[in-house]
Amino acid sequence: MSNKPCILAIDQGTTSSRAILFDENTNVVATVQQEFPQLYPAEGWVEHDPEAILSSVLAVSREALAKAQEQGFTVAGIGITNQRETSIVWNRATGKAIYNAIVWQDRRTADHCDELKHANQEAEVQSRTGLLLDPYFSATKIAWILDHVDGARQQAARGELAFGTVDSFLIWRLTAGQVHATDATNASRTNLYNIHDGKWDENLLNIFRVPGKLLPQVMDCSTHFADTDVSVFGTAIPITGVAGDQQAASIGQCCFQPGSIKSTYGTGCFVMIHSGHKPIVSGHRLLTTVAYQLDGVRSYAIEGSIFVAGAAVQWLRDGLGIIDSAAETELLANSIENNGGVYIVPAFTGLGAPYWRPDVRGAMFGLTRATGPAEIARATLESVAYLTSDLFAAMANDGIKPTSLRVDGGMAANDWFLQFLADVLGMRLCRPAVMETTALGAAYLAGRHLGIYGDFEAFTALWRGGGEYEPRITEGRRSDLLDGWQDAVRRATR
Repeated sequence: MSNKPCILAIDQGTTSSRAILFDENTNVVATVQQEFPQLYPAEGWVEHDPEAILSSVLAVSREALAKAQEQGFTVAGIGITNQRETSIVWNRATGKAIYNAIVWQDRRTADHCDELKHANQEAEVQSRTGLLLDPYFSATKIAWILDHVDGARQQAARGELAFGTVDSFLIWRLTAGQVHATDATNASRTNLYNIHDGKWDENLLNIFRVPGKLLPQVMDCSTHFADTDVSVFGTAIPITGVAGDQQAASIGQCCFQPGSIKSTYGTGCFVMIHSGHKPIVSGHRLLTTVAYQLDGVRSYAIEGSIFVAGAAVQWLRDGLGIIDSAAETELLANSIENNGGVYIVPAFTGLGAPYWRPDVRGAMFGLTRATGPAEIARATLESVAYLTSDLFAAMANDGIKPTSLRVDGGMAANDWFLQFLADVLGMRLCRPAVMETTALGAAYLAGRHLGIYGDFEAFTALWRGGGEYEPRITEGRRSDLLDGWQDAVRRATR
């Protein structure tokens, strides 16, 4: 009989779903991953089939549970972390979505956001949510689904439909429709949740025309959400931790003190700074968001969101075909002395913070006959560092000037990229030994409620560094690189 406890972290991301088992010392016991299709039905539109999301989650989770049993572990609980803002509306009776999931990258509601801006609603929205008016967030996605699916508004008015971000949809399906819930971090990304009052906001529901009957119950990040239905995994397992992916990564990086900061390089790049128990509003178009809510107490963060990071590397592989794997970008970047004057602005789904230009599209500048795969790959990696620098410049204007940064995500495995990032930012970077920080954050939240991981101090004591990077270039060289980047951005945004 097994008696070694472990936590199953379900990390439902933009391009894949993963199930990772962590033991009581946060060591990774097993990892299972499965990609699922990306759907692009029109320019600027990005969708997922919710059933494909669910089937990938079930497949990796079941395989992970089998591995736990093989190694003598008992899964004590489940933590869920998810791609944020991605919006699903489903029928309560069937559990099936009435339309595909509209992904956070999707730009189809840009005109709706512009209409609200012209109606002078952005200040009101920002004051209540900490967010801006942008297609990125869930509210206009929900309204679009209700307006474009026949009979949806009538069904919603009768209470027959439910909305959720991916965490909420998974909880519903894992519990066979018994629980409709989300956590405060995911709620804070919808543009419908008042981050000061900690509840859905009637004024916001009216602004975005979203019926309150659609919305899930908002809970702490570390609590007993529900037990999975026995039919799902063959046994009932408690779901005891939930957080959006960037908040989970911040928790996994032990950013528990005001001023602590992390940057995650996954499909996009997200920089998050813990700002304490009072929300701080950025004067330079960064976001104010819930970092986590524990025991009914909210902590806040300031966030900068870049829509394309690892997605640009994926474009090199799947779009251009100049690499077979992400690891090849490091070899290509190292093979040349400089970028050959090539700059790429990877605005495939618009530019995020601090620009907030959903209308901008990607651009490449400085091509010559000598430009080849190495220059394009290097310029792609460089662009993510430059976009990060733009975020840090906005933070500096808000009076936030960190001296070091904890990094994670898929691109953080690339040593060349991290060294270039340290050079461009002019600061020390720390990479953790456990790179699965997003899943680790979800595991911590689940294990905290179950008494496995203890308080912040106990969990922080388990954090281990996996590498540090110090800047190596001169201020003059840094300035030249950033001047070239700013010129490229000016040309792309004309």
